[in-house]
Amino acid sequence: MVRAALRIVLFELKGLLAIGQWIIRRRDGVPDGATVVTYTKAQTFMLSLMLFAMAVETVVVDLLLVALDVPAWLRFAVLIADVYGLLFGVMLAAACATRPHVITPDELRIRFGVYFDVRVPVERIVAVRASRNYNESGMVIVKDGRLSVAVSSQTNVTVELSEPVAFVRPFGSRGEATSIRFFADEPEKVVAALRTDRTAEAA
Repeated sequence: MVRAALRIVLFELKGLLAIGQWIIRRRDGVPDGATVVTYTKAQTFMLSLMLFAMAVETVVVDLLLVALDVPAWLRFAVLIADVYGLLFGVMLAAACATRPHVITPDELRIRFGVYFDVRVPVERIVAVRASRNYNESGMVIVKDGRLSVAVSSQTNVTVELSEPVAFVRPFGSRGEATSIRFFADEPEKVVAALRTDRTAEAA
């Protein structure tokens, strides 16, 4: 319980840092020459819509509480909760934008904002293909050795491995997978980059 709470605090701090990186257009953990693979397009519209609705709700609820003459402490508590919700949405958008998937000659790094990060050595990849799935049940799901890292319940790239890779789930539990499904804005770019790297390594 304590470990999970500490991880949540760490996520919040990294999220705030991501907003700063977003403002100055800086990406985190992208070395020179790496292939950058974004994954934000599928959630941008819904996230923008959600933030707009939350902003409107914050103003409307605050005006309603003033009209009802509720105690100041209650009004401010509700306002703080609403503002935090807005801040969380901005942190999520910033974290996903500044922490893309990354492909280098040595590894495939699959991420979801500040919440998940797994590094897959290229030499363990035996197959990669574009394969769409619109029914993922969560952001990070592990079942029968298969890891799914979804965006808006979608994945569109599948990577098969010769041996398991270890990872840490958002709340600290550990797992292993020999097959990984994840979402990319341009799945064909991922397939091409990984096949090129594997061909170069074999040569």
